[in-house]
Amino acid sequence: MDLRKLKTLIDLVGESDIAELEITEGEDKVRIVKATAAPVMAAPVTYAAAPAAAAPAATLPTEPVVPAAPAVAQGDLVKAPMVGTFYRAPSPGASPFVEVGQTVKEGQPLCIIEAMKLLNEIEADKSGVIKEILVDNGEPVEYGQPLFVIG
Repeated sequence: MDLRKLKTLIDLVGESDIAELEITEGEDKVRIVKATAAPVMAAPVTYAAAPAAAAPAATLPTEPVVPAAPAVAQGDLVKAPMVGTFYRAPSPGASPFVEVGQTVKEGQPLCIIEAMKLLNEIEADKSGVIKEILVDNGEPVEYGQPLFVIG
């Protein structure tokens, strides 16, 4: 294998996220493995995480006090189908699509999620009453994040 080609491959592996590269060219075989200091640092982090795991175990008894989320989820959750910005109304200054306590029908618009300058109406997947609105107007939302509780 040509020495210039070998140097180019070494440089490409060094600049990329590839950890290992193996190339066979005829009878020639080359294996390039990127050596990093990260594995050496991973062991101390593991040791530091083990004692820290005892601390969260001590805080676990306080976490059962937090089950407000299951109490909130008394009904069907409408989740964000995409990442974007949540808007309760069709335009600034307009009245919101829905309010808490309002009855909605399946297919009725609940909000808008703006993603990449496109406005996507999110519709109710079931009929019922809006029990809770879990996101404030203008907040960013993640995929799968609960937006509404319909009971």
